[in-house]
Amino acid sequence: MKENIIQQKSFAFAIRIVNAYKYLQADKKEFVLSKQLLRSGTSIGANVEEAIGGQSKKDFIAKISISYKEARETMYWVKLLKATLYLEEKEADSIMNDAEELCKILSSILVSSKQNNS
Repeated sequence: MKENIIQQKSFAFAIRIVNAYKYLQADKKEFVLSKQLLRSGTSIGANVEEAIGGQSKKDFIAKISISYKEARETMYWVKLLKATLYLEEKEADSIMNDAEELCKILSSILVSSKQNNS
């Protein structure tokens, strides 16, 4: 089986998000925003997995599109957690960089998939 970069990176990102969630809950006692971060941040990889197992090219494109939107939403929650001082700048910026990388990869997959689907 060949290496799937988006599958690997989205899974590694989900692990990072789970660890951030545990930190926010245990150390910062933040329960609302952290839950939103957990949902959107882990949803990226889950939708990538669904896309890979998709029944059609249209299904694949729809799931990758959802992954892209979830990555964008995750960036929003990270920005908010940084602005409200729940996440330190260094950690927030590092997570943002990873999320932006995922967005670029997902966007590229979307563009090429749509072109190939025409």
